[in-house]
Amino acid sequence: MSETSLQITGLSKSFGGVQAVMDVSFSLHPGELLALIGPNGAGKTTCFNMLNGQLKPDSGSVMLFSKETVGLKPADIWRLGVGRTFQITASYSSMTVCENVQMALLSDRQQLMSFTRRASRMYRPEALELLKQVGIVEQEDRPCSTLAYGDLKRVELAVALANNPRLLLMDEPTAGMAPKERVELMALTADIVKERNLSVLFTEHDMDVVFAHADRILVLNRGKLIADDTPENVRNNPEVRMVYLGTETEEIAHA
Repeated sequence: MSETSLQITGLSKSFGGVQAVMDVSFSLHPGELLALIGPNGAGKTTCFNMLNGQLKPDSGSVMLFSKETVGLKPADIWRLGVGRTFQITASYSSMTVCENVQMALLSDRQQLMSFTRRASRMYRPEALELLKQVGIVEQEDRPCSTLAYGDLKRVELAVALANNPRLLLMDEPTAGMAPKERVELMALTADIVKERNLSVLFTEHDMDVVFAHADRILVLNRGKLIADDTPENVRNNPEVRMVYLGTETEEIAHA
């Protein structure tokens, strides 16, 4: 895989005297599901927020599709072809499932306007197609406030796909979900990755999800990247075992 969607070089960020991310470098390729894991406080969210433009790194480079993005605003990065989902879902609860996706489509086409009847009719077929892809089209006219949490995660995924991204950043995509919902959502994501040849970087605490779906795993500890390898090699990495369990002999389970 010679082509890269994302090339991170020497990324660092500190807050006061605390070094949250230290000299992190890695790459991400089209069609790859890359997991970013680590204990609480390892620097995962800080790293994510620098990639998305919410935080500016102290040093380092973020090359997105061969374009430097350090210093760009999140909206500018989004328009380059980056979608994002968040650990805590964010939707317009008073609007319908379909309307939430329509708003994302309107934003992508720079036609965001007041919530009018005309706006509610725009791009409905495109919104329904996205909802079909994430398996929730039958709930198109339900207010988001009435949805189960797992279904809200699917709406959020449809919204993230509205700008036809080439890179998808997913922060704790299965957080708060029941085990069956976790399996279904990540299987769905894997199918979309293959269909669209997307690049996906995701953080996750459920190691079953990580080892079942990731093509490659990055492991952060105290801001440093200590592993970048296949799931099998990461599972057997003594330093990773020590970080998660304080032992080099037990198998990594849930973290």
